[in-house]
Amino acid sequence: MDITIHGLDGLSGPLRAAWHRAMDESPEYANPFLAPEFAEGVGRFRGGARVAVLREGGEPVGFFPYERNSFGVGRAIGLGLSDCQALVHRPGVVWDTEELLKACRLSVFEFDHLVEEQKPFGGHVTGTFASPVLDLRAGEGDYAQWLRDAYPRLARATLKKERRLVRDLGELRFVYDERDPRVLRTLMRWKSAQYRRTGRMDRFARPWIVGLVDHLFELREEHLTGVLSVMYAGDRPVAAHFGPASRTVFAAWFTAYDPEFRYYSPGLLMHLRMAEAAGRHGVRIMDLGRGEKEYKDWLKTRELRVGEGFATRAHPVAAAHRMWRRPVRGLRNTVLAHPGLREPADRLLKTLGTLRTSSRNKPADPAPRPR
Repeated sequence: MDITIHGLDGLSGPLRAAWHRAMDESPEYANPFLAPEFAEGVGRFRGGARVAVLREGGEPVGFFPYERNSFGVGRAIGLGLSDCQALVHRPGVVWDTEELLKACRLSVFEFDHLVEEQKPFGGHVTGTFASPVLDLRAGEGDYAQWLRDAYPRLARATLKKERRLVRDLGELRFVYDERDPRVLRTLMRWKSAQYRRTGRMDRFARPWIVGLVDHLFELREEHLTGVLSVMYAGDRPVAAHFGPASRTVFAAWFTAYDPEFRYYSPGLLMHLRMAEAAGRHGVRIMDLGRGEKEYKDWLKTRELRVGEGFATRAHPVAAAHRMWRRPVRGLRNTVLAHPGLREPADRLLKTLGTLRTSSRNKPADPAPRPR
């Protein structure tokens, strides 16, 4: 196996075509997060983004995108944002993980959404987790009929909420692929407010994430198109979602709504509308992403398994990084896996978020008047 390292700021046309071919030949790699366009997008805004190209007989047969810092610590491309990670390869290709890390000058490689098929990384997986997906079918007829057929138990309550929304705000209109960038900014504002309100890290406070989302929004490629979906009531947007889509897989990514209308369950309404529209556009799978959420249990038709862990080779930096990161991930996973721990943790984060938001909105004390 010959391994060469390339930057992502000018991947050649033949390499990109070979990468696409590897995606097309295996359904496990059809996810848009595995496309070269996503890796290139991250590379535009993050230093240290690279791709290792694996060759057999001079032919490129595998692609391993990653990020590397100055200490040789590696991470999956877009770690923390990407919901699917893998060394994308043609069928039958195998590799030696230690040889791969050495060629990439990595002492450790961290991942948290690794495709289960990646057997050479198997010994480095510290845990596997459910990643729910929704198998779509091409819709025929109207949305209401599709909803009754696909989700008979949800249909009555959902349609009732939609009728109430129409009555209170105006006619409901759903746009699967909205091209107005102003609505994307509205989605970011809603999501930032949600992050702060629930005590989470505000991803849209990070310029590189905003830049990446803006970049993907403009992409209209076969293996990755940035899709902004919006639900309007009257002329007013009430919920929106942005995520990447390939020809066959739509990745649920950033969903947010106007909190003024939370009693209508706009997040659930949004996902149902997206599922119906994506099926009509030829998508076969909606990947809901790893994580415990009630709406995912309602929508999923099955689950994939994704791995989390650290691939390492003998190096002091690898040992130190693993000792630092593994307990943090273990604690987080323990909390998320047990409702008795997860619910109090959520309440605590929301309380902290409320206090933080209140302190930011509190008017400053008036300046003392000069005597």
